[in-house]
Amino acid sequence: MIFKLLRSVASNKVFLKKHYSTVVPKMSSVENIGVSLDKIICVLEEFAPKHLSESWDNTGLLVEPFTARNIKKILLTNDLTEDVAFEGLKEECEMIISYHPPIFTPLKSVVQKSWKERIVSILLENRIALYSPHTSWDSVKGGVNDWLASAFNVFESVPIVPGSEPHFGAGRFLNLTSKVTLSEAVTKVKSLTGLEYVRLALAKGKEINDEISTVALCAGSGASVLKGVSANLYLTGEMLHHDILDATQKGVHVILTNHSDSERGFLHGFSQVLGKKLENQVQVIVSKTDRDPLLTV
Repeated sequence: MIFKLLRSVASNKVFLKKHYSTVVPKMSSVENIGVSLDKIICVLEEFAPKHLSESWDNTGLLVEPFTARNIKKILLTNDLTEDVAFEGLKEECEMIISYHPPIFTPLKSVVQKSWKERIVSILLENRIALYSPHTSWDSVKGGVNDWLASAFNVFESVPIVPGSEPHFGAGRFLNLTSKVTLSEAVTKVKSLTGLEYVRLALAKGKEINDEISTVALCAGSGASVLKGVSANLYLTGEMLHHDILDATQKGVHVILTNHSDSERGFLHGFSQVLGKKLENQVQVIVSKTDRDPLLTV
């Protein structure tokens, strides 16, 4: 019985090797150019270790094509939609880094019935890897929250919710170098994000020329991080109506940019950082298709 089983296993190995060699193309000399996927992941996680992600998050390598190939071109995006996936295909990218993980709740199938399943299908069919950093980039020093904080001149910036390592964690509490008016703060946020409009809620009894010296911020949806923090101004992407009302009644101004508009601008600077970390062996581009679904009209 044992000998029959061993012969069966050996036979299956021969079949798989023969079959595999007929369907998988050999790597050409062109495909030897670039950097391996493993090396890129190492570089990404040296910048922002995966353990910095929140426990509820889904970060890291989310799609890995069966047939490995070197990465010569990476597309950075805040959100991975079908349009962005096709942009990556058109640009001949071997990898997409999507800040937000498009695979968050479990997929029960990979068919054509939903847009997220179609994205996975597109990536696998075209051998495009997908990596999502999300909250690890929020937490790390030099990440998304620190980019958002760079709108202001600060002499101290600390995480609102400290992480496992010094200077890492959720949100940022800023002590400004000198006071600025709320109107000036709005202008600074617009300049950094490139937005023509932001939404502003004035604190109870305050005016647009009120001076501020402290800012609490959190990229994305920051209500849970900012709630109860004593600051002159809250800056985030989105908050629920009652959270805004609660803040303003407690004397805190609120600036909202829309969720992904508080994050997207980080990608432009990071594209250059990542390119240098990869010794310019990989071209890193930022999506031109990616945008927040909400517009102020």
